[in-house]
Amino acid sequence: MTAPFVMLVDDEVPFVEITAKRLEERSFEIITAFSAEECLEKLKTNPRLDGIVLDIQMPGMDGIEALKVIKKESPLVAVIMLTGHATIESGIEGMKLGAYDFLMKPCDIEELALKIEEAVKKKREHEEKIKEALKQETLSKYGPFYYT
Repeated sequence: MTAPFVMLVDDEVPFVEITAKRLEERSFEIITAFSAEECLEKLKTNPRLDGIVLDIQMPGMDGIEALKVIKKESPLVAVIMLTGHATIESGIEGMKLGAYDFLMKPCDIEELALKIEEAVKKKREHEEKIKEALKQETLSKYGPFYYT
């Protein structure tokens, strides 16, 4: 499996910088954003993004609102919500809206890395199923000569 390509999104700059460094040490490819708005801009220019670790509580657009846009624009991107100040109910709301999971801040880096790996694996399995379904559809329409 190629290294997971993940965006960390949180308005707490030191948290993002330290977490990014610790995940890069574990062979993750990381980009960062310090607001939901910046996250949505970077999502447009990074189509191969596997996952997003998204803080719920941020000034401006919060993580729940950002999640709604992410799932509309890039439904397969795996999203893990982080909740520190927010309640567990916000994390559960995020999962109802399509987040893979949520963790309480501060979270253990090993737990976060494992959640990201699980989420990315699930995302990539979904992508493979879609590719296979499209291949089968093409074969049924045009026959095996289309692929030779």
